[in-house]
Amino acid sequence: MQRRIDFNCDLGEGCGNDAAIMPLISSANIACGGHAGDAASMRQTLRLCREFGVAAGAHPGYADREHFGRRALQLAPSEAAAMVRRQLQRLGNLADAEGVRLTHVKPHGALYNQAAGDGQLADAIAAAVFDFDARLILVGLGDSELPRAGLRVGLRVAHEAFADRRYLADASLAPRGTPGAVVEDADVAVAQALSIVNTSHVDTLDGARIRLQCDTLCVHGDRRDAVDFAIRLRSAFDAAGIGIQALDAKRGLA
Repeated sequence: MQRRIDFNCDLGEGCGNDAAIMPLISSANIACGGHAGDAASMRQTLRLCREFGVAAGAHPGYADREHFGRRALQLAPSEAAAMVRRQLQRLGNLADAEGVRLTHVKPHGALYNQAAGDGQLADAIAAAVFDFDARLILVGLGDSELPRAGLRVGLRVAHEAFADRRYLADASLAPRGTPGAVVEDADVAVAQALSIVNTSHVDTLDGARIRLQCDTLCVHGDRRDAVDFAIRLRSAFDAAGIGIQALDAKRGLA
C-alpha cells in the first residue's frame, strides 16, 4: 500500500508566494486576520485553494502582528477561545461567499505551541472549533495536548510534524531563537521529512531519537526559500513513492 501524507503550508500571510506554493501542497492553513491577513488576502487564498483543489483550513493566531503571532501572550483560556471563534467566523463567512468548504483548523505560532503543552488552553481552543463547526479537523503538534483536547470534545484530529523545525527529546519544538531550532539547510530538512514519514522517527536537537505521530507535514510559507523548498520536498515525496493526500480524504484520523 502506498504511503500517504498530507502536505500543508501556512499561507495568506503576505509573503507573496502563495500562488507558486499552492500547486505543490494538499492543505493550506489560511491566516484569519490575527497575526496576518485581511479580507482581501483571505479571499484570494480561498480562490487559489478552489483553483488547485487544495483543502482550505483556518490558521488563527494572536493579534500581534509586530511579532507575527510568535510571542507568547497570557490570555485567559476563555479569551483565547473567543479570539479563535472571531477569526474562524471571519474566514468562514468569506469561504461561504467563495463556495469553499473549510476542512480544518490549525492554530498559529505561539498560540499553537502554548496549546501543545497547556491542557486548559487546548480544551478552550478545541471547544471553540467544535462550537463553530464540529466537522472540522483540529491540527496540532503530534501527540500533544491540542489533539488530545480535540478528541475529548469529539473532533477528528490530525497530528502534525515539521520538516524545517528541530525537536527536543520531549517531542516539543525547539523554541525559535535557540541555535539550530529552524532547519535552514534544505537537504537536512528534506532528510528529516523523509525520516518522519518513512520511519515515524526524528533525531532531536539534544541528541535523542524519538518517535513522532504524523498525519500532516508542514512547510512554512514565510521561509526565504519557501517555494524552492516546497518543490524539493514534493519531488522527494514523489521519488520515494509517498502520495500526497488532504486530511479530509485521509483514512485513519482519530
